[in-house]
Amino acid sequence: MTSRDALIAPHVQAFFAQHLAQHKRVSPQTMASYRDTFRLFLTFVKETTGKEPSTLQVADLDPPIVLQFLDYLEHQRGNAIRSRNMRLAAIRSFARFLALRAPEYLAIVTRVLAIPSKRADKKLIGYLTRAEVEALLAAPDRVCWSGRRDHALLLTLYNSGARVSEVTTLQRHQVCFGPHTFLQLTGKGRKERTVPLWPHTSRALHTWFGITSKIGG
Repeated sequence: MTSRDALIAPHVQAFFAQHLAQHKRVSPQTMASYRDTFRLFLTFVKETTGKEPSTLQVADLDPPIVLQFLDYLEHQRGNAIRSRNMRLAAIRSFARFLALRAPEYLAIVTRVLAIPSKRADKKLIGYLTRAEVEALLAAPDRVCWSGRRDHALLLTLYNSGARVSEVTTLQRHQVCFGPHTFLQLTGKGRKERTVPLWPHTSRALHTWFGITSKIGG
């Protein structure tokens, strides 16, 4: 095994460029989450051990440093247990990839995969009453441009149950007007779904698209 083979950098590059992007074709949101995990982890290792990311070796990915990183996220950065577990899931995914790419590191991989997720209390999901939702929808000042935009966005979110990321990236061609107006959404895990729109949601979006067309939006 050469010294280059022992470096972690080529494996991390292959993990993102080949495994996630080409083989698994993960969503941009998942890619960004994994990227942030490794940015945080590599920065933590550098500050803890003094080792530059470019000089880190696979052997440095040992359970003690990973556990220290998880504790750092929870107790110093103030991340919730759910966020802590998401970061661990990204590291585990890399470890499983490493086991196939470089089986000689199977002993390290096995120890990393043995790190358990932390249990968290499940909070009761809150909700708004119908009156509260109507008050929220009535809050934007629809006399101004930004108010009409905010009203259309809030109404679409309420009607469709779409994620914020789905609505903020919504394109006009995904809104199909006709006898039955509906949204075509692509959500987490590339799951496609069609959501019918209420008449007043359809009117709000149709009006909004007309406004933005006139101003070149």
